[in-house]
Amino acid sequence: MVNNMRKIAIYGKGGIGKSTVTSSLSAAIASMGYRVMQIGCDPKADSTLNLTGGKETVSVIQYLQENGNCENLDDIVNIGFKNIVCFEAGGPTPGVGCAGRGIVTTFELLDELEAFEIYKPDFVFYDVLGDVVCGGFAMPMRNGYADEVIIITSGEKMAIFAAGNIRTAVKTFHERNGIELLGVILNKRNVKNEEEIANDFIVSSDTKLIGTVERDDNIQIYENRNQTVIEGDPTLPISKNFMAIAENIIGGKSS
Repeated sequence: MVNNMRKIAIYGKGGIGKSTVTSSLSAAIASMGYRVMQIGCDPKADSTLNLTGGKETVSVIQYLQENGNCENLDDIVNIGFKNIVCFEAGGPTPGVGCAGRGIVTTFELLDELEAFEIYKPDFVFYDVLGDVVCGGFAMPMRNGYADEVIIITSGEKMAIFAAGNIRTAVKTFHERNGIELLGVILNKRNVKNEEEIANDFIVSSDTKLIGTVERDDNIQIYENRNQTVIEGDPTLPISKNFMAIAENIIGGKSS
């Protein structure tokens, strides 16, 4: 892989807003002039829709199912906002096969086709389903595919529970290959004592707060247009909020 490339896996409970936050951070960092790649690691293959104006990215699994093999990156890549390189792993038909295997297959193919050497991204974001951190879903933490992990959580009970499982997985893989937990992003749901609950988790996990995403109707307004708020209106307070979080990620520091 390319030297000096930051490879960051973003985990969190399903439905916590990972794809929205990940795409907004990709857009923010790309807007600062960095080369960004986003890889959706969810069977729904919808991670990058807000970066491509709603144009679906052909998932690796779908392409292989229909064609048998893939010899050209152009067949599975989608270039989105600010030239963000978008890939989607995809997955099998619901109820058939292993979704995690789709991630394994995708990473192997991207290696084979030398995607990282060709696109030379400064930042790679893996948007990963985080309810179960096992098998293929742990793949970004294995074999050097990611060097850092960000956990997205709210103050909701099940979101914190999933975040705890992810933290345990990071500890396990840290001992194997040195992967680090960069920190936590609080995606607020306005539950009672939310910041206090999140802070308790952060302290107990010996990590830090990278930033807080406030509830804002503009996120949904622009998502309905298949855009991030960064693309839709960079002057909005929520857009500036994402830019600040992106700067913290770039600097590797807490808010």
